Amino acid sequence: MTHSSPVPSFSARPGPADFFQGLALLLRSWSLIFRTPRLLSLSALCALVTLAALVGLTVLLGTYTPRLLGWLWTQPEAWYGRVLWYLVLALMFLILLVVGANVVLPLVLAPLQDPLSERTEELCGNYTSPPFQLGPFVRGLVTSVAHTLARVFFLLLGLAVLFPLNLVPVAGNTAWTVLGTLWTMLWLAGEHLAAPMTRHGYHFAQVRRALRERWLLCMGFGAGVFVLLWVPILNSFFLPVAVVGGTLLYRGLLVVGTVPPPPSQPGGK
Repeated sequence: MTHSSPVPSFSARPGPADFFQGLALLLRSWSLIFRTPRLLSLSALCALVTLAALVGLTVLLGTYTPRLLGWLWTQPEAWYGRVLWYLVLALMFLILLVVGANVVLPLVLAPLQDPLSERTEELCGNYTSPPFQLGPFVRGLVTSVAHTLARVFFLLLGLAVLFPLNLVPVAGNTAWTVLGTLWTMLWLAGEHLAAPMTRHGYHFAQVRRALRERWLLCMGFGAGVFVLLWVPILNSFFLPVAVVGGTLLYRGLLVVGTVPPPPSQPGGK
């Protein structure tokens, strides 16, 4: 039995539907993973590592997030103040867990990300994974880790710029969490769009351009990945789905011309 191409069909121009097309990438990614044995085996390996890392991270943040919030804002004595304090605590825990997952997991799972992305592109057509060679593999791994660290720096920089909002009790804490969540969603899309684009030799300026031109599409994808992190059991597949989805996002943007041909191909630049 043959399947149609997994490359998504995006509208040629930005529009309100972009957000929902971005969300739909998660379902497309799940479908592709579970009907492709190679993707499923790689995803299962990622899931085992992810599950262990998320459990450890949750325990760590469960211990220290209350102390961090208590340092920024002393727990009120009035009942309504305590309700607000615990609400802010829950929101702060949420965003710190997402940030922690996106700092730790890409670094731990870096050797598996490119094989996942390459296999996804093979299924999309017009792409063949290069044969394994130790030298290029090591260089690619070093480059992947270096670029991941650079992108994590931008994530943390954005959150650091927003962090002074916490100096304003209640409203400031809430504003930091909401704005930090939106920034993280957009960053998630950029992180997983940048991975296949970096592999093809694009500059990061071209990634930023794609994010800027189709920001609502990217926000929908980032929001879906963000929410996936909070679904028990399924969150173990958080990174594989994000990697496959980011690769599909790249190929879809390539089709509609938002992203130019790869620099390594004729006509690319």
